[in-house]
Amino acid sequence: MALPNIFSQPVSDGIIQRINTLHSASPAQWGKMNVSQMLAHCSVTYELVYEQDKHPKPGAFMKFILKMLAKNKVVGEAPFKQGGPTAPAFIIKGDKDFEAEKARLISFIQKTQQLGEDQFDGKESHSFGILNKTEWNNMFYKHLNHHLTQFGA
Repeated sequence: MALPNIFSQPVSDGIIQRINTLHSASPAQWGKMNVSQMLAHCSVTYELVYEQDKHPKPGAFMKFILKMLAKNKVVGEAPFKQGGPTAPAFIIKGDKDFEAEKARLISFIQKTQQLGEDQFDGKESHSFGILNKTEWNNMFYKHLNHHLTQFGA
């Protein structure tokens, strides 16, 4: 079953509506992050696209390992499991400003939707090589959906 298309206006608007139901004290149903850290964590996916200098690219050997071991879990349709492993770049420590992180994530979602799926079809990802538009969609949508569900949104 195909995942909802995050590149479409109704789906991206729906995700943003879910984000807007959160507040600074929204409790997690599982995991170690607080809601502000979760929003920052979700933005990392977009940082890897739009702020490439912020995160060093993996070397050739590590990229090969990531493609072999993690790519299908990240870009496939199967949902993430609760408490799964987290890549080091996605581990958020310390306090984060809820409103700033919320606005930043929403801005990334809107920018991605406005660019559209054709902009991503055949685009190289930071860690997995060339992805098609469906793989990009799956990665964006299911990561957001997983963490919004984590916080009851």
